[in-house]
Amino acid sequence: MSRIFETPALLQALRLQIDDLLKTANEQFVTAPEEVLLRQPAPDKWSVAQCLDHLNAYSRFYVPVMEQAIQSRLTGSLPPAPSASFKSGLLGNYFTKMMEPKPDGTAGTRMQAPKAYRPLSDLDAAKVVAEFIEWQQRTKALLDQAKHVNLQKIKIPTTLGNWLKFSLGDTFRFVIAHERRHMAQALRAKA
Repeated sequence: MSRIFETPALLQALRLQIDDLLKTANEQFVTAPEEVLLRQPAPDKWSVAQCLDHLNAYSRFYVPVMEQAIQSRLTGSLPPAPSASFKSGLLGNYFTKMMEPKPDGTAGTRMQAPKAYRPLSDLDAAKVVAEFIEWQQRTKALLDQAKHVNLQKIKIPTTLGNWLKFSLGDTFRFVIAHERRHMAQALRAKA
């Protein structure tokens, strides 16, 4: 089932979620000792650094694609007018709901990360945290630019392949829900 959002309210809600991710990363991980960030709570569970490395891998795909899509619309002769409302697509809404963490922070639907997006075990934790923060800042800037484009009309390929595309609005919703899911996992790993 799809959902309808007021575009300014949706962008503001997503921006606040990014602010929360940045606050958590800065307060919980920037000054944490490397051994805390690298410690896996169990052999089959990811460490803080592994959770963030997984998110960085997805950001390396999605953020540049979204930047390019938005820039191409803003630099054209007349960018499409932003819409007052945004209607999520059936699949975009479905995947976003699957990614959303439960209110207690645990994962909703359990799933296995694709091989290309599984984190390494030998990581430089400080670099991983710094990269995560940089991607969040770039995503936040994209949300500001997205005020000037139509979230419905811009289509973004997914990591599953070019055959499956989400609207820009659904891509933002999915990516940020995914980040919130693994941030909650990282906090559990640190505890």
